[in-house]
Amino acid sequence: MNYEIFDLGDVTLQSGVTLPGAFLAYKTYGRLNEQKDNVIVYPTAFGDTHVQNEWLIGNGMALDPQKYFIIVPNLLGNGLSSSPTNTPPPFDRANFPQVTIYDNVQFQYRLVTEKFGIRKIALVVGWSMGGIQSFQWGASYPDMVERIAPFAGVAKTWPHTYVVLDGMKAALMAAVRFDSSKINQLTSADMRAVGNVYAGWGVSQAFYREELYRELGFDSLADFMAGVWENSFMQMDPHNVLSMLWTGQNADISANPAYNGDFDKALRSIKALACVMPGSTDLFCTADDNEYEVKRMPSAFFQPIESIWGHFAGRGINSADNQFIDDNLKRLLAM
Repeated sequence: MNYEIFDLGDVTLQSGVTLPGAFLAYKTYGRLNEQKDNVIVYPTAFGDTHVQNEWLIGNGMALDPQKYFIIVPNLLGNGLSSSPTNTPPPFDRANFPQVTIYDNVQFQYRLVTEKFGIRKIALVVGWSMGGIQSFQWGASYPDMVERIAPFAGVAKTWPHTYVVLDGMKAALMAAVRFDSSKINQLTSADMRAVGNVYAGWGVSQAFYREELYRELGFDSLADFMAGVWENSFMQMDPHNVLSMLWTGQNADISANPAYNGDFDKALRSIKALACVMPGSTDLFCTADDNEYEVKRMPSAFFQPIESIWGHFAGRGINSADNQFIDDNLKRLLAM
C-alpha cells in the first residue's frame, strides 16, 4: 500500500447522514518544514487516485518535493478513501450515502490540521473535480489558503456540465433498465458504455479531426476508443462511479451554510491569489464558465490553456500543456 489512512471516525455528512468509520486515503511528498508553511494540497479528480496526480510533482517542477510538503488526499468514493466498495453494510455499494465537495474539503481540513498541525496552506491545486475542491478550499477557509490553482475545473457544476454527467449516469443505469432497486447488480463490464459516452466530451473535435490519438500509439479511432475510453472506465467500479457522479453533479462552492447558495458571494469571499486555467477547447468545464467566476473573485487571473486536448489538457498527457500548467504554477508560487 503506497498511501496512508487518516481515520475520521463517525462523521455527519452535509446530508445529515452519519457515515461510521470514515477515512481518507492520502499520500505525501516532501517534508513539512518547521514553520509548517510550505504546504501544497492537491486533491484528486473523478476516478483518479493519488498516482494520477504524480505527473505534476517532481524535482525542479513547481510542485517540488525538495521545497514543498505536498498532500494528495483521495476523493471520497474513489475506492481508496471511504467508498461504496470499501464500506461495510449497511452503507456499502448502492447504500453509500451522498457525499458533497463540501464534505470532502471539510474532511481534508481535518487531515491537514489534526494530523499535521498545519494552519497555513501555500497552494491548493487540482484538475477537474480536483479543481472544484481547490475553489471550495478557497471559499471555506479564506484566511488559511494563500493561493489556489484550479485547472479544467469550475467552481460549481453549471447546467451543461450537469447534463454531461447525467448522460454518463444514464449510460450506466440503462444496464439495469433504470431500476434503482437493481443497482447492486451492476458490474464493471457495464462501464463500457459510460466510457463511450465520455469519449465525446473528454477531448475536443479538433483532437479527433487531427487524429492526435496516433501520438498515443493508436492506429485507428476504434483502437483509441477501446484502448482508452472503454478500458479505463471498465477498470472502475460502477458503484464508486455513481457516487462520484453524484458528487460532481451537485458540486457548488456556495451550497453550504456559509453562503446559502449565493454563488457570487462565495466567489467574492475567496481571498487567495488565484490562477484559473481552463482548457480553451474544454467542452464541459468551459473557459466561459471560468471567466464568469474569475471576474467575481478579488484576486484572480484567467490563464486559458491554449490546446485542442479539451478537458484532457489538464490530464498530464500532452507535454506542451503540462509545461504551461507548471510554468503558471511557478509564477503563482513566486507571488
